[in-house]
Amino acid sequence: MPALKAFIVEDSPVILENLVATLEELAQVEVVGSVADEAGAVRWMSRDPEANADLFIVDVFLRSGTGLGVLQAAQQLGVRARRVVLTNYATEEMRRRCASLGAERVFDKSRELDDLITYCAELAEHVAPRPAAAAS
Repeated sequence: MPALKAFIVEDSPVILENLVATLEELAQVEVVGSVADEAGAVRWMSRDPEANADLFIVDVFLRSGTGLGVLQAAQQLGVRARRVVLTNYATEEMRRRCASLGAERVFDKSRELDDLITYCAELAEHVAPRPAAAAS
């Protein structure tokens, strides 16, 4: 079964390292890249919005820029990957703002990490196989 390909936008190295390990071990997720700021996320999404990842996991507060800017850019670029937010600032207002920018879910880092893992595991069960890349 193919793994769910995820791209993570997170500025804390400790959180990133733990999140990658947890998702890859428990949820059949392959983390295909990560960045710590909005500009890096936008550059990555711009390369090939159709094939980069199945899921973007985005923090709200980043080294520079914001996760809200990442979500907005994803909408403007027509990124078809699912988008979720993982933040310590999961207020009702932030949840509404993220949803209005295309986030399917918002998970609180301190209370809903298990929910994120479950969400990713369920998505991974339904990942369609990707066509093999052509040899050059």
